[in-house]
Amino acid sequence: MSRNGDEIDTNSSEIVRIGDFTLSLENLEIQSVTGQTVDLRSQSADVLAVLVQHAGEIVSKDTLIDRVWADTFVTDDSLVQCIADIRRALGDTDHKLVQTFPKKGYKLNATPVDTAEKTVHTGLASRASPSARRRNVIAIASLAALALIGMIYLIPGDPPRGESDHSPRIAVLAFDDFSAGEDKGYLSDAIAEGIITELARSRFYDVIARNSSFRYRGQPIDIHQIGEELGVQFVLEGSQQKSGDKLKVTAQLIDATTGEHLWAHTYDQNIGDLFVVQDQIVRTLADRVGERLMRPSPVSDPDKVTAQHLFLKARQFVVDDFSEASNWKAYETVQKIFEVDPDSHYAHLGMVFVYRHAGEFGWHGWDRQEAFDTALEHGLKALEIAADDPSTHYLLALLRGSRGENEEALAHYDKAVALNPSASRYLAASATPLLNVGRTDEAIERLERAKGIDPFHSRNVHWRMGWALWQKGDCEGALDAFLQMDKIVKGAHRMLAAIYACLGEVEKAQDAYKVFYADAHEPTIAEQRAESIDTWTAPGALERYLDHMRIAGMKD
Repeated sequence: MSRNGDEIDTNSSEIVRIGDFTLSLENLEIQSVTGQTVDLRSQSADVLAVLVQHAGEIVSKDTLIDRVWADTFVTDDSLVQCIADIRRALGDTDHKLVQTFPKKGYKLNATPVDTAEKTVHTGLASRASPSARRRNVIAIASLAALALIGMIYLIPGDPPRGESDHSPRIAVLAFDDFSAGEDKGYLSDAIAEGIITELARSRFYDVIARNSSFRYRGQPIDIHQIGEELGVQFVLEGSQQKSGDKLKVTAQLIDATTGEHLWAHTYDQNIGDLFVVQDQIVRTLADRVGERLMRPSPVSDPDKVTAQHLFLKARQFVVDDFSEASNWKAYETVQKIFEVDPDSHYAHLGMVFVYRHAGEFGWHGWDRQEAFDTALEHGLKALEIAADDPSTHYLLALLRGSRGENEEALAHYDKAVALNPSASRYLAASATPLLNVGRTDEAIERLERAKGIDPFHSRNVHWRMGWALWQKGDCEGALDAFLQMDKIVKGAHRMLAAIYACLGEVEKAQDAYKVFYADAHEPTIAEQRAESIDTWTAPGALERYLDHMRIAGMKD
């Protein structure tokens, strides 16, 4: 579809109002009430054009995809990203301007502008040419991006968003790792993740999720391509090199639209200064626009850096191979954290990580309830030490969910999202307690939001979307969601078995069931009901699931 105003019905008005913005049907240009042009990517503008044609009506996803990508194969993800772009441009944080109707499509709420208001709009627009306005918007966005980083630390707590929600968007790429031997690994991701969290928690930046921005690891860097694919204005890239007790970190901020290098710096520090370096990178960006940061600087702490390194290493064992053996390796690694820094919250988070898995999957011969109780004890200790770490709330949310404490789990998920809004995995995981209590449409909405901040979203989004669609009775859609995973991990095969059973594919259901229970305790139907009845309270869902498990091979 070309961006041609003739394709839009202009009989009623040449300009429409969408919330606090106006849209010219002649050139698809969005303007604020002050006459400033709001940038929107070409495909997002095309989607908006179709929605305007059918303002007040529900437009199906298929219609939108057919109209915008007629000659190109794309998935729903491309459309979801465009919808997210439109909402950001319009400040539509509560999704009232562009409404989502699960399994149906989207509806735009827009009204024609009357003659008097049109004159005002035209007068504002005539003050500058489109190209001049665009240059001004880019310049203002560049300054605003840097200024807003400084504001992160000037406002205590969780600062509110500005008047509109079209905040500057930034992607923090995975830092290159130039370390050698045993020094190689983990710290590069730790540095970049720390910067992502600090930027995202401000709520003045829209920070792309780690999963998507790290996708370019090891590839030739094309900043313009990254900007287009992720829909960002700025890219932060860098590298680190650890050699013994020395740490060298470089970082540079690039305008993704023009390719201009806005700032670059190299830090030569001791390894204990890892957190200091993260802080200095953000501070230096803020200093460029004269902002003075009002928070205390972190201090050098080599033991804390080592503790974080070991925690990330333990976590990666299970990420790479979700199995009982890998969980035991993680447990042994976490024990080393207590030897290095017994007061570190990373040690307690590591215990939450391994004990929750053990209780959830019956690993290591540990009693389920005792494993969960031990995990909670460590989780509460971690919360005392580092209540401002989103990982603390995330792991506690997972644990609370395993314990059947859905409301507590959702509260921790919401806090984790507030502390790091760029973490799509937090949003995706928060769908679990919602699904447990039967708030299925809300869960689907959160999963769609996760896709919006994470264009290359992880398999966990598809996993939970499959569960959600199965719960709604759309088992064909559930299977489609599962098949979109890059890899169906072992832990997802239990739900896959239920989906196949729902579709009447008994042999495939039994095969998936065997994969899941190959090295996990296999309960009976009665045991599974007793284990889940207080957690999975969505009306009829548990009994339907048990019927499907019986088909897959679970004994009474």
